[in-house]
Amino acid sequence: MANSNVTQTALKDDAVIDRRAIPDAAVESTWAAADGHVLRRIDWPGAEDTARGSILFLPGRGDNYEKYLESLEEWHRDGWRVTASDWRGQAGSGRLGNDAVTGHIDDFTTWTNDLEHIWRQWTADVPGPHVLAGHSMGGHLIMRALVDRKVSPDAVVLSAPMLGMNGPPLPLPMLHSVAKMMTRIGDPMRQAWKWSEKPGEIPAGRDRLLTHDPNRYADEQWWRDARPELVMGPASWGWVERAYASWRRLEEPGAMEAVQTPVLIASTTSDKLVSHPANVRGASRLPNGELMELGSEARHEILREVDDVRAQVMEEIAAFLKRTVPKSTAAS
Repeated sequence: MANSNVTQTALKDDAVIDRRAIPDAAVESTWAAADGHVLRRIDWPGAEDTARGSILFLPGRGDNYEKYLESLEEWHRDGWRVTASDWRGQAGSGRLGNDAVTGHIDDFTTWTNDLEHIWRQWTADVPGPHVLAGHSMGGHLIMRALVDRKVSPDAVVLSAPMLGMNGPPLPLPMLHSVAKMMTRIGDPMRQAWKWSEKPGEIPAGRDRLLTHDPNRYADEQWWRDARPELVMGPASWGWVERAYASWRRLEEPGAMEAVQTPVLIASTTSDKLVSHPANVRGASRLPNGELMELGSEARHEILREVDDVRAQVMEEIAAFLKRTVPKSTAAS
């Protein structure tokens, strides 16, 4: 275990959270999707009768819930009953491509169907209000599930959601057409971009896309070393094409405008992976959307930024939840 100033997060009450250990209150297990596919989950059961409510968190593409343990534990300490899950084909929940590292999917509805399945089970088992939270691709899939009316949360929190992708400044239909062509001229399961020369090793310079905090960034490699099954590299061309298709679904007139759920979108102008303009536009399209806009102080992994920035984000999330699902209504 590395020294404490690398692995621990200090809170205002002088309590600490070890980012490189599963918290004592948390329980890791699995759940089965409708077709029997087994996925990992982690739960902070808490006291059902006194819970503030319940939060279900979904990570991003190629992600794992270990990277967000400090935020999940912090919500738990604030009184929430917390659950997080892998997406099918990522982290410790199997693979859908030709190898152990390429991220592939047949269609994003496979993932939103899985979300709908766990949502029904989870909301039946845990106290309300029920909150959905997600990062990056997880945020995109939550928005897709909202648009397609597969989930009905009381509130939603999205960290740097992939409501659009950062890429060439070309019309979306054109980008989608290029991706379609790439799936037809070769194996759609092949990698869409290059990765590190050493399997399992994070590519050089990747930190400049994700966070200003070198210690939190190092946590990811620590978990990959401790749990090699978490290692994932580039997405497939099939994933890219389906991502554009799903983005086009969100852009349909009236799609996001019909979502009545209160949604907080935390997004940064410095994001090089997802489209900040799409997130700004998304917040304005949602009838009950709110935008927390960050600048050069934050990179893509907003929940894993330096202490001052991260504390600001967590405080804004807490204030949003206090406004939209106040404690007085938390009884299930």
